[in-house]
Amino acid sequence: MAARDPLFTGVGVALVTLFDDRGEIDAPATADHAARLVDAGVACVLVAGTTGEAATLEPEERTDLVLAVSSAVDGRVPVIAGTGAASARQAVELSRRAEADGADALLALAPPNVQDPRAYYEALSEAVEVPVLAYHYPKASSPGVPVDVLGELPVAGLKDSSGDANRLILEADELPGAVYTGQPALLLLAASIGCPGAIVGLANVDPDGCIRAWEGDGACQRELINGHRAQALAGIAGLKRTLCALHGTSPTTRV
Repeated sequence: MAARDPLFTGVGVALVTLFDDRGEIDAPATADHAARLVDAGVACVLVAGTTGEAATLEPEERTDLVLAVSSAVDGRVPVIAGTGAASARQAVELSRRAEADGADALLALAPPNVQDPRAYYEALSEAVEVPVLAYHYPKASSPGVPVDVLGELPVAGLKDSSGDANRLILEADELPGAVYTGQPALLLLAASIGCPGAIVGLANVDPDGCIRAWEGDGACQRELINGHRAQALAGIAGLKRTLCALHGTSPTTRV
């Protein structure tokens, strides 16, 4: 199967969404954080993904985020908007909105309790003109995207946050040049098997370490996971606490 042109290469960030102390969205602070990460070398910014607490965001808040982050990034790297939903109808509405807001591409989490998501992704790809990435993350939406239908999906690629190394290798064969890992523990592996990039939450707090691991530093790959074990276990709350210590941003979460 021929390789596809990647949306980007290298390490992208699954951006956290920053809230104020009352839990209200702080789009300017989130945008400032995104710009800081681009300055640090990240190659892509994902807005309103699972790390961005997308399930808690209103459509208007998603718009505010995409507009603010796109302005702050100023075309230096692609801005991808998360638009997955429980139904194709909802996902199409979110996708059209994100495209109108200026997102360069979309990331659509597979719908829950759907064994064959081909119709879902067909509806999305027909509704928008920007590239769509499928998203396999059974922890957030089970069962996810079966490997055996990947080649039939009308998508520009796939993000896989399952952490399954065997599956990642199979996916790289099914979609050459179009699979992005979402797990920082697999950065070194993903780069070595021909994946074009990664989109990881850990890049919020350690972009340099993620980039070094991606570029082949095996010792850094080990240190990346050992050094951030507490944040990995604590998830979004751990990332935000670390960001608060590093940059004074709000640690407030909605989940």
